[in-house]
Amino acid sequence: MRKALSLIAAVLALAGPAAAQEANVKASLVPETLGVQPGGTVTVALRFDIREHWHTYWSYPGDSGEATAVTWTLPEGVTAGPLQFPYPERIDVGPLTNFGYENTVLHLTDIKVPATATPGSTLSVKADAVWLVCAEICIPEEADLALDIPVVEGAPPVNEAAKADFAATRAKFERPSPWPARFAVADGQLTVAVDAPELAKAGLTSAVLFPKSGGFIKNAGSQTVDTSNGELRIATEVGRRLNTPEKIAAAPPFPALLVVTGADGQTQAFAFEAKPGAAAAQPAGEGALSIWMALGFAFLGGLILNLMPCVFPVLSMKALALAQKGGDVRKARLGGLAYTAGVILSFVALAAAMLVLRGAGEAIAWGFQLQMPAVIVGLSLLFFAIGLNLMGVFEVGSGLQNLGARDTGNGVTGAFFTGVLAAVVATPCTAPFMAGAVGAAITQPAPIAIAIFAALGLGMAAPYLALTLSPALVRRLPRPGAWMVRLKQVLAFPMFGSAAWLLWVLSVQAGATALAAALAASVLAAFALWLWGLAQRGEAGTLARGAAVLAAAAVVAAVVLAPHTATTASAAVGAETSGPKSEAYSAARLESLLSEGKPVFVNLTAAWCVTCLVNEEVALSGQTLAKEFERQGVVYLKGDWTNRDAAITALLEHHGRAGVPLYLVYPAGSRTPTILPQILTETIVLDAFAPARVGS
Repeated sequence: MRKALSLIAAVLALAGPAAAQEANVKASLVPETLGVQPGGTVTVALRFDIREHWHTYWSYPGDSGEATAVTWTLPEGVTAGPLQFPYPERIDVGPLTNFGYENTVLHLTDIKVPATATPGSTLSVKADAVWLVCAEICIPEEADLALDIPVVEGAPPVNEAAKADFAATRAKFERPSPWPARFAVADGQLTVAVDAPELAKAGLTSAVLFPKSGGFIKNAGSQTVDTSNGELRIATEVGRRLNTPEKIAAAPPFPALLVVTGADGQTQAFAFEAKPGAAAAQPAGEGALSIWMALGFAFLGGLILNLMPCVFPVLSMKALALAQKGGDVRKARLGGLAYTAGVILSFVALAAAMLVLRGAGEAIAWGFQLQMPAVIVGLSLLFFAIGLNLMGVFEVGSGLQNLGARDTGNGVTGAFFTGVLAAVVATPCTAPFMAGAVGAAITQPAPIAIAIFAALGLGMAAPYLALTLSPALVRRLPRPGAWMVRLKQVLAFPMFGSAAWLLWVLSVQAGATALAAALAASVLAAFALWLWGLAQRGEAGTLARGAAVLAAAAVVAAVVLAPHTATTASAAVGAETSGPKSEAYSAARLESLLSEGKPVFVNLTAAWCVTCLVNEEVALSGQTLAKEFERQGVVYLKGDWTNRDAAITALLEHHGRAGVPLYLVYPAGSRTPTILPQILTETIVLDAFAPARVGS
């Protein structure tokens, strides 16, 4: 850089009288003390006295410019630290904004002297300084500077003439921020949120954000400051590095300097790295969840998960097992606690896997495992096997609900693994309240995220845990009888239905060939489990057991091979119905429609999302909605998240969600969407586009 600036200076010198004028910056070296002890350190300032209306530059210069640099020539054994920059000011030059200094600025460097230096000697320090100074034009300048530093015994005297300047410069140095920070991008704005209640309450008179590298924000953009809810939030126009969902999905931390001035007139600079996190931006129509709200919503979402068709049979199996124990309170309590531990640990393990993958740069969220065909095949076979178990085709231990009971004598191990099983079969489901809670979790530090997922597991385990901890409730359970056999058989059918639904998901996700492999695996699994059941009842011998093992091996082979037979998905999620016609979502298409001022309805969905499919049938398939969309010119964009899609993941994260469904309503002429509830009715969608609301 120094050679390049020197070359430019030489060219300008040859160009004529304009470059031959005296320097616009008077540079000098100034010591803080009038000497240095052997083994000591002296701080030296590169002082710039800058011509009026001209400026030099900070370490990151902004839209144009170049940072000051120094090359030191030092005696043997003497070393120099890095050049230190005080916080800058914003300097507007036409449409550009630079970050730099006017009038006078000191850049400090620590000069370390070896212990072998001899008192009474003098150290000659030389500096070749180069800088760019600008007004309407920019001129590179340089200076060869020298300073003699005496080596003295005892503490050297302070340079009183420069004491105030050194103190003022040090007051402008950055310090590490003690507060965590997050950033998010929505509707062309980047919002940085600093969790600093002290700053929020300090009555700030100003707060300015200086990026430490380019492209995160538009440097010339205005900055708005908000200090509500215990946070300091600064919003400004987004830069080129974050202007598409794909770029946002892969965004690194945002390094920046925050310069704040309090009511007492004191100015301080805090350096931080803001991590990507949707909680920094307030999604339209929703407030960012506090930690306690997220924990509460997670608990409620887990509670509702018990009503899902693939989870309810497992919970019922546990209730049946409790009834069979005939009111043994101690065993019931142990079983309840073990079941709860199995559920919670499973959700915590899933959360940990998700956080590790996100930390490695993967654009994933809740339901990421269902974007893998092998997982879909495995879950469908698991549901099918549970259904066969409930029908009495085979037993595991004394029943799948008591898996492992033989190991302990009291069913604790079986209860634990049933909790694991319940958590596994719940993974394809998203209940109300879950989206906001899980969305908040992935923006938080790992301990808080784990706590939110643990609350989700506790909510799911709560009904059975409450039943086992209450002797009165246990005693009220119906007595065992023939009705239990019939109920178990009835509960098999929701599991068969869930297995069939997952096979349909596989057909959408991976094509007909993968579906055929999964169906073959289902037939082989049924055959293997039937033979196993015969052997368990003593109706077949060793040959049947061997055949069952071979069939099971064939199932494993089919599960392994199914994903590798995948072809292009046969159709988009949710084949068109009598409702409004949809287009495939893309960030470019959405941006184009919003630029044209058209009303837009965005539906982010997936074939494995039960709530999504129910909403499409109940709320998004009617002729009334289709006619109203046509009348108002609403464009319907559908984002298919059945398979991994970084652009859709980015859009989910922008709005504080970690999974589908997500429904966004953009009124005509607006870039700020309204987020609709997860459970839709046609009326909710129609009301969102009502004229009174559109005009609001």
